[in-house]
Amino acid sequence: MNPNKSPIIQGRRAFFQTSAVGAMVGAQTLLLGEALGESPAALDGVLKKPDLLQGEVLRTQGELIENRAALVERERAIPIAGHSDVLVCGGGPAGIGAALAAARAGASVQLIELAGCLGGVWTAGLLTKIIGGGNKPGIMQEVLTAMKERGGDVAKSTGGEVYDPELMKLVLEEMCVQAGIRIQLHTRLVGTVTDEQKRIVAIITESKSGRQAWVAKRYVDCSGDGDLAAQAGCQFDVGYDRNCECQPMSMMALLTGLNMAEVAEFIRENGAEAKPRFYKFMKEAGIDPSYRAPTLRHLHSGIYSLMTNHEYGVPAFDAGAITEATIRSRAEVHAIVQGLRKLGRPWQDLAVVATAEQIGVREGRRIRGRYYITADDLISGMRHEEAVCSTRFGFDVHNVFPDGSNPPDVRRYQAAGVKEYDIPLPALVAADVDGLMMAGRCISGDFLAHSSYRVTGNAVPMGEAAGLTSAVSVQKGVMPHELAWNEVQKFAQTKTVAS
Repeated sequence: MNPNKSPIIQGRRAFFQTSAVGAMVGAQTLLLGEALGESPAALDGVLKKPDLLQGEVLRTQGELIENRAALVERERAIPIAGHSDVLVCGGGPAGIGAALAAARAGASVQLIELAGCLGGVWTAGLLTKIIGGGNKPGIMQEVLTAMKERGGDVAKSTGGEVYDPELMKLVLEEMCVQAGIRIQLHTRLVGTVTDEQKRIVAIITESKSGRQAWVAKRYVDCSGDGDLAAQAGCQFDVGYDRNCECQPMSMMALLTGLNMAEVAEFIRENGAEAKPRFYKFMKEAGIDPSYRAPTLRHLHSGIYSLMTNHEYGVPAFDAGAITEATIRSRAEVHAIVQGLRKLGRPWQDLAVVATAEQIGVREGRRIRGRYYITADDLISGMRHEEAVCSTRFGFDVHNVFPDGSNPPDVRRYQAAGVKEYDIPLPALVAADVDGLMMAGRCISGDFLAHSSYRVTGNAVPMGEAAGLTSAVSVQKGVMPHELAWNEVQKFAQTKTVAS
């Protein structure tokens, strides 16, 4: 199915990268002795794996260009750290769905995650609320049930949607370990290698273990920002128009020191009016939060979460800009807490327990897939024969511009409203690279459609579909784009019955 271009974004920039690690090479070059049939002894002079137990490293050598504008790194052999049927890049909500579905379908699965825990924005980002997951079966329902059964009173009363991030870390690790998924945390994707058929033959990562390569038969990009797909050379879109305006980032925080009864009018779960009421209260007290709909949420015991900050105009791909935004947002959170403390009861004992390890990123790359979801699909209630899940979450565009405004198209489509629509499997299949799928907020769609499907309650079933399709494609010996969703489901059911 050909991607259909959205009519609402006339100036969209399309990006294209041919290769992240230099020229494209074939699997024979990458796999060295395994592909060339040479014995390990014959490769001793070419490849020496460091002894990680002894703290050994593969040293980098290179030369600075004369004007010191760049460094030319010398060629070196990179150890293959693992082989798997399916490799999932990113252990957030989408990655959890993908890894679990693939492993439960019989595939060997490697999960690579940057943070020191699984869960992504759920945990490292301290989100504390799962949006859009209540009507989703499968893995999403398993997670909600675990949060409800093992969480506190608030988790129970919200069906697990309001959760404890620390419990979420534990539950996700237990689920993945039980499924036999190989997990590597603290590891960042830094490149991919593709062959002449535009198939990924390996990814390259960096971590405390140094530079490593990972080989798989299928790959699933659950990085949020579409890092794997971009490194592989996929086309992608960014932001609203040619200036790449994106939704702002937000820093979440955990607080303590409040009496629930005394701040009940500001607690989000007590009603939608709590957010404007809280904002009005802060403004009248001389506190000016950058987010005009501050959210205070009670989690359990004396622990609360707070979202009260927006960082505008920060590209999700610029580490320096993200660093500056993180420092500003953390300072703002603490300044707001200090301002509330000065008001006396019931705020006098308010204190920050923790700020998020990673600032919350709403928008990165949108990778071009074999179907392109548009805002018009949402307002028409698009139905698709290959729907992996359905949603009716609205056009949730956090104001793009610092003055609190949005482009005119945003208001027009928000006024039209979203009807329940399908997220189809082809939107999860990369258009440019075979054997690669996406799940989560980096799937194929326009700016406004993305503002709806990006929420984590949709990310999990998307990941589940991508992981299952990848596993079935390995077992059937075809590429993911050659499978229809009903074929995937039937094949998986057959395997389940047979086992």
